[in-house]
Amino acid sequence: MDLASIDFFTVPTATFRVLYVLIVLSHDRRKIVYFNVTENPTAQWTAQQIVEAFPFDTAPRYLLRGRDSIYGEIVQRRIKSLDIEEVITAPRSPWQNPFVEPVIGSIYRGCLDQVIVLNERHLRKILREYFSYYHTCRTHLSLKKDPAEPRMIEPPELGNVIAFRRVGRLHHH
Repeated sequence: MDLASIDFFTVPTATFRVLYVLIVLSHDRRKIVYFNVTENPTAQWTAQQIVEAFPFDTAPRYLLRGRDSIYGEIVQRRIKSLDIEEVITAPRSPWQNPFVEPVIGSIYRGCLDQVIVLNERHLRKILREYFSYYHTCRTHLSLKKDPAEPRMIEPPELGNVIAFRRVGRLHHH
């Protein structure tokens, strides 16, 4: 993996709490390699998530991120200690992060706009299910209509087509 992006997005709960989700996206196959949820993101928490996202020698060469204040000196030092070069987008320029921003839009449209999140645990469960679907079933035009995890196309002669429910019946495959 040469290039990855990180970004936060927010999710309101049924009790009007706001949860923050950090996602780490690998650009080569549009795969979400890591995510975590918290009610109170801090620079220390974010720095720890960077380490957990890239265990051992799996760190990318470049990490694309925004200019959010959450990426303070602690996070920058942690990224540098992993021998990752930061690529920082211009202020108020989400289009400069062209892969993670559309993924966040997909997460909202394909999942979070359809459910009421109860709490952190519930959100983690929903996102795990959606990311499993996203990686194995959801096709990407940029990957020649292949999902993030490549699959074989089976001809209809091999048997009947059967639909499987995914993500709490929001999607089928």
